[in-house]
Amino acid sequence: MLDLSFYKGKKVLVTGHTGFKGTWLCKILINSGAVLYGYSLEPLTQPNLFELSGIKENMVSIIGDIRDYDHLKETFDLFKPEIVIHLAAQPIVRDSYKNPKYTYETNVLGTVNILECIRNTMSVKSFLNVTTDKVYLNDDLQNHPFKEEEPLDGYDPYSNSKSCSELVTHSYKKSFFSNRECSISTARAGNVIGGGDFSTDRIIPDCIKAILENKQIIVRNPHSIRPYQHVLEPLYLYLLICQKQFGDKKYEGYYNIGPDDCDCVTTGELVSKFCTLWGNNLNWINKHDSSAPHEASFLKLDNNKVKRVFGWVPKWHIDKSIEKIIEWTKIYIHEKENLSKEMDEEIKEFMGV
Repeated sequence: MLDLSFYKGKKVLVTGHTGFKGTWLCKILINSGAVLYGYSLEPLTQPNLFELSGIKENMVSIIGDIRDYDHLKETFDLFKPEIVIHLAAQPIVRDSYKNPKYTYETNVLGTVNILECIRNTMSVKSFLNVTTDKVYLNDDLQNHPFKEEEPLDGYDPYSNSKSCSELVTHSYKKSFFSNRECSISTARAGNVIGGGDFSTDRIIPDCIKAILENKQIIVRNPHSIRPYQHVLEPLYLYLLICQKQFGDKKYEGYYNIGPDDCDCVTTGELVSKFCTLWGNNLNWINKHDSSAPHEASFLKLDNNKVKRVFGWVPKWHIDKSIEKIIEWTKIYIHEKENLSKEMDEEIKEFMGV
């Protein structure tokens, strides 16, 4: 079970802290009393959750590119973190087709850079590299959830670069950390949803954008199956892994972090649930794009390992998650000044504190 008091006074570095998941993670850590540092690009969207949340005032925020080793190393040398959680990435499949070189540089060389900094920073005791559920070799022919021991070979440049990031982490772990008091794990997380995601080319943000612009909601792949989970679910596990492996290498490993089967639904089902819970006779249309680049039609994770090792069970299933997104969004529309409070209340409810 996660003990948030563990983080009080701990020096934690989060890469990608200005992103959607990064902001929620930093909010939890700030509330827990961590000494928090972030290293990331400027927020990529306007608006963005990082600025709306107001967390910048309660942490050290370094704007930098994960590809810039010298700048990253300066950050490590200055702050000497104890725990590092690596979220920085180019995370969009379609963008990886448009700019594969940048995607590989960020997702692979960025991982090399962060591990090289950790190798040369003796203060680090716990490192988690967050990858993706798309790292697996997926030919769309299997009808079972992926297990951690299955082959890694993502199809598109994003997924493949994250497979490479996993392999880089495995190599560094075996080559440089077997006799050192620093635990290293990777977390292969499924699709996350939650309030404050303004990313492009993601289904729930696309729904909200359509509502705000009074446009029709368009779904291009309504039959694709994906594992959806509220953003607080994987963040809880990231923090639990980092806590447990801090000083105890038996907990380090490679973990699938995905929801139960009940939350693995088609994109069409997800959007239908969103429309029903939003109300106002909201609906969507199917507009398949035959020119769109390849994306897997089936993707589920076997989450039994993380359940077995950590005793974890999902807390918020898909209907509850969508309710929370809608609650957050309506506050964003009508009461922006209360967004930070809303995040705090959601975190307290989820964490049971």
